[in-house]
Amino acid sequence: MIQKVKEINIGSVTVGGDHPLALIAGLCVIESAEHTLKIASALKDICLRLSLPLVFKASYDKANRTSITSYRGPGMEDGLRILADVKRELDLPVLTDFHRAEDAVEVAKVVDIIQVPAFLCRQTDIILAAARTGLPVNVKKGQFLAPEDVEQIIKKVESVGNRKIFITERGISFGYHNLISDMRAFPIIRNLGYPVIFDATHSVQLPGGGEGVTGGAREYIPFLSRAAVAAGCDAIFMEVHDHPESALSDASSVIPLNELPDLLKMLIRIDQVVKNNE
Repeated sequence: MIQKVKEINIGSVTVGGDHPLALIAGLCVIESAEHTLKIASALKDICLRLSLPLVFKASYDKANRTSITSYRGPGMEDGLRILADVKRELDLPVLTDFHRAEDAVEVAKVVDIIQVPAFLCRQTDIILAAARTGLPVNVKKGQFLAPEDVEQIIKKVESVGNRKIFITERGISFGYHNLISDMRAFPIIRNLGYPVIFDATHSVQLPGGGEGVTGGAREYIPFLSRAAVAAGCDAIFMEVHDHPESALSDASSVIPLNELPDLLKMLIRIDQVVKNNE
């Protein structure tokens, strides 16, 4: 018997409980202020037409890049300014990740939900810094953890009185250069009482599978997304780009913006079937 998960507010968006599917989507990394506003505006228009709750995401620094020459982003100061512009001009809740415990306070001044990257999900100081902001905390489950292992992560966040917790599933390592999404993870993690997000684009990555870049197989995004919604995830996380071939990060695993509406329509229908049967 899967227990009912908590309802958590991310700005104006409520995720969990009996609420419909929500979308967390945006750019892998901020490329420019103009481009970020363009993508955020396009996503808002799509989601308004579909009555789909949206949280915009973008990273100001991709600290975990394959190559030393890879683009990392504009940095915290400029990146947070751009995210603040998105929030103010488009009235959207925003999410970003951080990589140093000492940055949590500054990040929390702008975002509505703060994210702990997968490779840092066991770093106690990072988790506690995120939790102490009082914001909702999204912890990406590292691809080296079993689903039940996130209970210890949850206890770390709860230890400072924060019970606004999300866990994001993004696949587990399977041999070299491959990730596998285990659909059992959703009921296992949700049974801990908190909403679960499915990262549909990072789950199709082929880590280290390119020549100096992370590879990916974006053609599998629709299949995994549909399966995850059917398995009961509370939100879908996707990185999108209007021209994936020229994206400065994760070019092979982002979903093209023009393919997003049809996929979201399908996911909404699946979510409705799941919720009606529950």
